[in-house]
Amino acid sequence: QVQLVESGGGLVQAGGSLRLSCAASGSIFSINAMGWYRQAPGKQREFVAKITSVGSALYRYSVKGRFTISRDNAKNTMYLQMNSLKPEDTAGYYCNVEVTTTARDTLDSWGQGTQVTVSS
Repeated sequence: QVQLVESGGGLVQAGGSLRLSCAASGSIFSINAMGWYRQAPGKQREFVAKITSVGSALYRYSVKGRFTISRDNAKNTMYLQMNSLKPEDTAGYYCNVEVTTTARDTLDSWGQGTQVTVSS
């Protein structure tokens, strides 16, 4: 099927930066939309950013201007550059990818999550 591996999380002070990566592998024919979601303890998972196959990006209002989503189609990898981080950005960050498999099925896959902690 499809495997997603996330990396890049960690502990950073407020105002700092982190770059998350999400690499997809497996029975991939093409990758459609790719996105990032986050979930803080005791809260529901929320949308952060999304990028289409042609590079159009959409952001959650609270991260617009601070976060930048991008993708490298040759590497089946998506990135989230997070600048000017705030304590309220603290959460587990999950990548979500819509894939057309080599069998021409459409799969909606989730990564295992990577923790981002921003100290004040």
